[in-house]
Amino acid sequence: MGPKSLAFRLFVSAAAWTLVVMPIAAILLTSLYRQSIERNFDARLDVYMTSLVAASTAEGGDIPESPESLGAPVFDIPFSGWYWQIKPLESAARPLFVSGSLLDQELDLPSKEHVPPDDTLTRRSYAPGPDGENLRIEEREIRPGNDGVAAYSYAVGGDAAEIDADLAQFTTMLILALVILGAGLTVATFFQVRFGLLPLRAIRHDLAAIRSGDAEKLEGELPDEIKPLQTELNALIQSNRDVVERARTHVGNLAHALKTPLSVISNEARSHGGALSDKVVEQAEIMRTQITHHLDRARVAARSGVIGGVTEVEPTLMALKRALDRIYDDKGIVLTVSVGPGLKFQGEKQDFEEMTGNLIDNACKWAKGAVAVAAQRSGDGEIVVTVDDDGPGLTKAERERAVKRGQRLDESKPGSGLGLSIVADLAHLYKGRFELEKGPKGGLCARLTLPAG
Repeated sequence: MGPKSLAFRLFVSAAAWTLVVMPIAAILLTSLYRQSIERNFDARLDVYMTSLVAASTAEGGDIPESPESLGAPVFDIPFSGWYWQIKPLESAARPLFVSGSLLDQELDLPSKEHVPPDDTLTRRSYAPGPDGENLRIEEREIRPGNDGVAAYSYAVGGDAAEIDADLAQFTTMLILALVILGAGLTVATFFQVRFGLLPLRAIRHDLAAIRSGDAEKLEGELPDEIKPLQTELNALIQSNRDVVERARTHVGNLAHALKTPLSVISNEARSHGGALSDKVVEQAEIMRTQITHHLDRARVAARSGVIGGVTEVEPTLMALKRALDRIYDDKGIVLTVSVGPGLKFQGEKQDFEEMTGNLIDNACKWAKGAVAVAAQRSGDGEIVVTVDDDGPGLTKAERERAVKRGQRLDESKPGSGLGLSIVADLAHLYKGRFELEKGPKGGLCARLTLPAG
């Protein structure tokens, strides 16, 4: 998945959302769990508070009495973290009664911190204990007798380390669970994206098969969301073929329409004789050559845009070798052909034959005794066809001029120059390259780079 791919964008957006939601969920769950722990802890304090009130007001007097043991030994162990005290709310510097665990110390009450009471006149808060521990303290206002008697502050405190330890354990387990869940969701998202985009990968493979000529249109059952794309692509491919076919027809009609009048002009000029007639015949032949050349270019341009045209390289070159061996048998030319395995040209067979045939034919015309043809796949995935001969070769200026349109280097061998410019034109139309270099045998090396199928 590249950074610009649809799969990467879907995966990153889902993963980013997971990374945002997980911490928020952790904070929310931790807060809710802390509230639950505090409620449970406060419920214990309520039990001790009820026991303390009952034990100190058992006689029903207006003044609390020293309570008996609350049934929990922790209130008798010095600085155990669990404490209670009873203190008058008015004009009292010291508590009236304290637990054995508090010794001569005093609790820091919520009322001193102006914590508002609830409906039962109960206040709850956190405060430091006598031994430096963090206490959860519950304070309640009690009037042992009638409403007119003095009120007393009853307070029970417990070590909040239990809350913190419980919360820390829960937080650790929660973080571990969320990390595993987040990793699982990320992996599941990755496979979900890959699975969901499989139809697009199938379309890519089908389009590659169409481009290579192994298929004519997109086949197979696709999801409902992609079916319109399949229909439109098939219609586009068919429209492309129809346009090319019409172009071929028009090119053929134009060729016939122009060549017939030119033949009439040439025949009429030859029948009259004279300098003017010769000039007309000469220019008519030039026009015929130019018309043929440009109509061929138009024909190739139309074919080069067709989807699905593929040519096997090895059979085509071997067929050319057999034909040229017969043509140049009396000259004694040794023509060798070497082709890499599985090479295919992305284009029409007759265009490949015209390009390679011109190069090999030109090499055989000028070679002294040997011509070597090689076709291999380049590192960029293109086809590179090289034709080497042991002929006289060309200078750098001549090599540059040889690939220009309509240029002929030597009239002594028919067609030797114009064929190279035709090869250059065809290679350009297929978005390839045509280069001439000095060959390893001292002659000319023609290098043709074309798209692979």
